[in-house]
Amino acid sequence: MSETANDVDGNGESVAPSVYVGQFAQLLEQGGTLAMQLLTDEEYVHYALAEGKRFQDSFEIIALLKRSFETFTKLNAQRMASYCGFEMAREYFAVNEFSNAKQHFDSIASLYRKEGWVTLLWEVLGYLQECSRRLGAVKDFVEYSLEMAALPVSSIGSVQSLSFKECGPAVPASLSQREIIHKEVFELVRGESGLTSNEGNNDLKVTGDQPLHLEIDLVSPLRVVLLASVAFHEQIVKPGAPTLITLSLLSQLPCAVEIDQLEIQFNQSVCNFTIVNGQRPQLDATSNGQPGHRVETAPALMLSTNKWLRLTYDIKSDQSGKLECISVIARLGPYFTICCRAESPASMNDLPLWKFEDRVETLPTKDPSLAFSGQKATQIEELEPQVDLKLGASGPALVGESFVLPVTISAKGHAVHSGELKINLVDTRGGGLLSPREVEPSFTDNPYVELLCVSGLECEDDSQIGTDDIRKIQHSFGLISVPFLNDGDSWSCKLEIRWHRPKPVLLYVSLGYSPHSSELSAQKIHVHKSLEIEGKNAVVFSHQCMLPFRRDPLLLSKIKMGQDSDQVLSLPLNETSILIVSAKNSTELPLQLLAIFIEVDDNDIGKSCTVRHGGEDHSDLALLMPGEEFKKVFSVIPEVNIPKLKMGTVCLRWRRDTGPKGQPSSSATASEVLTKYRLPDINVELSPLVVNLECPPQAILGNPFTYFLRIQNQTHLLQEIKFSLADSQSFVLSGPHNDTIFVLPKSEQILGYKLVPLASGSQQLPRVTVTSVRYSAGYQPPVSATTIFVFPSKPHFEMANMGMSRESIATE
Repeated sequence: MSETANDVDGNGESVAPSVYVGQFAQLLEQGGTLAMQLLTDEEYVHYALAEGKRFQDSFEIIALLKRSFETFTKLNAQRMASYCGFEMAREYFAVNEFSNAKQHFDSIASLYRKEGWVTLLWEVLGYLQECSRRLGAVKDFVEYSLEMAALPVSSIGSVQSLSFKECGPAVPASLSQREIIHKEVFELVRGESGLTSNEGNNDLKVTGDQPLHLEIDLVSPLRVVLLASVAFHEQIVKPGAPTLITLSLLSQLPCAVEIDQLEIQFNQSVCNFTIVNGQRPQLDATSNGQPGHRVETAPALMLSTNKWLRLTYDIKSDQSGKLECISVIARLGPYFTICCRAESPASMNDLPLWKFEDRVETLPTKDPSLAFSGQKATQIEELEPQVDLKLGASGPALVGESFVLPVTISAKGHAVHSGELKINLVDTRGGGLLSPREVEPSFTDNPYVELLCVSGLECEDDSQIGTDDIRKIQHSFGLISVPFLNDGDSWSCKLEIRWHRPKPVLLYVSLGYSPHSSELSAQKIHVHKSLEIEGKNAVVFSHQCMLPFRRDPLLLSKIKMGQDSDQVLSLPLNETSILIVSAKNSTELPLQLLAIFIEVDDNDIGKSCTVRHGGEDHSDLALLMPGEEFKKVFSVIPEVNIPKLKMGTVCLRWRRDTGPKGQPSSSATASEVLTKYRLPDINVELSPLVVNLECPPQAILGNPFTYFLRIQNQTHLLQEIKFSLADSQSFVLSGPHNDTIFVLPKSEQILGYKLVPLASGSQQLPRVTVTSVRYSAGYQPPVSATTIFVFPSKPHFEMANMGMSRESIATE
């Protein structure tokens, strides 16, 4: 409608003003009378544009187009919105508002590049080129001109475009017009000519006072102007060894371009070098001013259309690490440079607008394998270290002890300057070295393994550490300085590590040093060593509670939960129970046991429970060999009836076995270790009945002895007891076999039997069964309690060594 608005006749004068917003009507003569007819949307837009054209009201047209642009944008119709924006930009251009026009043309050009509409893009770039010239923006003018010259247009497309519409300030797209724009822009950037800007006020020139520098990145539309591909021939290179690098340049400009100078930049600046065109020696090759800068001369640096320019040179670096080509800077003339981001052939993207054009596609390198796998970066290996790093393991690590591991550094080829030793402890299973906050929630961290300290020969305390020395120790990381070492010298330190819980860890030790000087910028060499160390528990504890021999209290909790329930251990109140603590050596080293005792943490526990473990003399504690088990017997007497009673913590003091002369067998055995084992809580209850069997320890064949069954009632109630005694072929007995008796409160009932042994050896006494009617609980003594040894005749014992200790110690 905007294009055909000039064809409207004078009928617009018959349109009456609107009474309401947007409700325009037209006066029509029908049969000699005048009638009002509402305008359609199409007629109204036609009328509004025609009025704007007639009165030269471009701002009214811009406002209408802006509303249309916003409406299509909200509807996500980008193509129609861009068309409205294009018409709006043309109106801005018509009223000489080039800044606003350029802003809208830029947004439209981005869509046309994405869609691949080359003919429409040519027209928009023509407007942008003219806006930049009118505004005096020489950089923008050169960029738009270069992009127009590199567009894939043909003569056929230009003829078709002429039949539809005009091309704005740009001449219709054609190959010849591309060549004209190419020559014009290169005459400008080389300083051979200038262009007049807005109304002749300013001239667009590129001079020494106003040089021009363009940046082309991986997404820039100017990649069609100059594309730089860099490929290293080797992925891994020895330090100081030369490797080949191929630089390939491609351009889609219609005419050949002669480059005066190429500068290739790397992430390691010492590898930067410059390639000079041998046919143009007038440029200063060392203009960068760096002494010793590498300069190469090429016979010619001519870029032809759609033809790769390949240059191969060798690169040598003494610095280890990643060597990557960053950019390629092309100098065309004394004041114009183009900086291209280097791309790898293996990951190089196509040119979007030239992707489906009829052109010959070639590889950036002659070697096809290098073109499909080449990278713009290579890895420089580290220098061969001439320093020996040794980790001296001193056997397995045991939980609780200070494990000392010596580290020795020996210089065997060159000196060591600015040495740093890094120590890292890493979990071999992938987890962390910090344990969950189970025991002590108030602690911020509770490490399984902890690096205590690193002790050297000359820095034993902080007062002797120099200002240049580094010493930083954490739970799993350490960093210390290594002193200067001449060729042939050695230095050692000791790592002190402590395991709080059993856990396998991997120890990483890394030495970084400079072989030549102590400067911070000097290339460093690294030596790495690792050692897997598994922290083990030295001893494994177990415990067992037993009732006194031939004395069995009735515990009601066992009746309710079952005889085999092991949920909570129950002990009778005011009864002496036997606690057996076992400690087994689970290592491959002999351990010297120094002391074992039960530690009471709370003061109230001592009043509620009595634990007896003999005197403090532990001289009889023997050497515990691997796999052997040590047992200690304690007596426990609960004195308070509470649901849960803490018996305390078993403490075992030990150390690794020492040599025959008291010298430690390894460097980690100097200190004693205290290992603790917390005993579980017990349930204390008053037993209503206690059944006690009394008989001599041995008998003589044919000699009678008395067998007593003592039943104690510890309650305030009368207890009805049923009992039965089974006959035995090994004994002749006298006494009641089956009966019911009543035991008074707080009293006891004794049943006596006379037995005569009929056979010698280990014999089983008659089995007794006692049943409480009130509690429906029965009792039958175990086999061990009813076993007696019968001698054939009276034995004669020699009682020697009566001064034995009364402390019960078992070693099996």
